[in-house]
Amino acid sequence: MELKTILSKCDHTLLAQTATWEEIKAVCDDGMKYHTASVCIPASFVKQAKDYVGENLPICTVIGFPNGYDTTAAKCFMASDAVDNGADEVDMVINIGWAKEGKWDDITKEIAAIKKACKGKLLKVIIETCLLTDEEKIALCKCVSDSGADYIKTSTGFSKAGATFADVELFAKHVAPHVKIKAAGGISSLEDVEKFIELGADRLGTSRIVKIAKGLENDGSY
Repeated sequence: MELKTILSKCDHTLLAQTATWEEIKAVCDDGMKYHTASVCIPASFVKQAKDYVGENLPICTVIGFPNGYDTTAAKCFMASDAVDNGADEVDMVINIGWAKEGKWDDITKEIAAIKKACKGKLLKVIIETCLLTDEEKIALCKCVSDSGADYIKTSTGFSKAGATFADVELFAKHVAPHVKIKAAGGISSLEDVEKFIELGADRLGTSRIVKIAKGLENDGSY
């Protein structure tokens, strides 16, 4: 698979608590140069980043992140605020405690409410697979499918593990046809990326693929 094709599926990500505008600006520059799917950045930088990149690069941000236990009203406000500030895509975290209680209807309703608050922009739903059983993951595939969300996403990258091939394969078997898959967390090689795409991932949350592209560019391989 061509590297430019892989890069076009990457949400080039910087969500560190210590992130500064200069670092966010550099990520935006990389995203524009390498034509990534988006840059995924903290909500506090969305307006500044959108003003900087204009229509040259989609801006993605995260809400209810990374723990997911904010109230539905708070998550809806965060989503609406992010979109008003220029976000093109929103990645939300489900209430994982609700999943442990089997409150599938409540989870579906919350996702649907947040999707409405996104005002037509893309919504990706992070379920944090490393904290769930396979049965819970399958139930959440149905929640996401029924909610009107656009993507199901494996991980925040802030818990005990990230994306696995098994989880992407499971998603592909259990989500509705209209739901796309984003693998995120711990993705570090082109080989892994190609495998995730082969298994059904349409997006990849990572910063390392751009770093690989830079390395190949420096040695004349790209």
